[in-house]
Amino acid sequence: MLVTKHVLAASSTHSTPYYMVRGAASGPVMVVTSGVHGNETASMAAAQKLADDCAAGRLFIQRGLLIIIPRVNQKAYDKKIRGNPDLNRTFPRRLSAKAKHPLASAVFRLAREHGPDWWIDLHEANGLSQLSSRVLGQTLITNPGSRAVPACRRIIEHMNHSIANRDRHFNLKQHELPGSARTAAARLLKARSVTVETCWSLKRSVRIKYQTRIVHHFLREAGFI
Repeated sequence: MLVTKHVLAASSTHSTPYYMVRGAASGPVMVVTSGVHGNETASMAAAQKLADDCAAGRLFIQRGLLIIIPRVNQKAYDKKIRGNPDLNRTFPRRLSAKAKHPLASAVFRLAREHGPDWWIDLHEANGLSQLSSRVLGQTLITNPGSRAVPACRRIIEHMNHSIANRDRHFNLKQHELPGSARTAAARLLKARSVTVETCWSLKRSVRIKYQTRIVHHFLREAGFI
């Protein structure tokens, strides 16, 4: 396994580090993004932990290529704000269209170069979806008809089995969000793309734990570990 650190959009004011983890054998490609919204810090901590665990040998990627961008929107993260404009509305919506923000363009260009089979985008949201279907906290979200749906259902079953408090259980949602990284990856790159949302009202350490476990489940589903 080989872990290398790089800089995305290095010559711009949007520069941010990312990691490439190459498994011992060839295999699928997965992109893990976090920090598209700069105030969702637990998801960023989980993504950074993923990169750090790979670099330290605590997590061994057996095959494939894993690309991790822990803090996509570094400028928004520095200010602890969601970001203006909302970066998750600026990814390309058609093959012939360009991203509406240079940072979204840089992220998508990197992904397109490597042709991801999977794209996991880590976020945080208000509310517990187990208590209200109108909120997004504690959900996995994918596009309708996505090939990721079976894996999402299995992962939700695993997660909920380990969570004693049923109010914190995860649910599956299926909808398109034009301009988001998830929908762009599904539509234009044909990736199995999923948004992971944990609930802001939970302790930060718990949110990091949930995000980390979910990513590990996706890595197993895809055959990386």
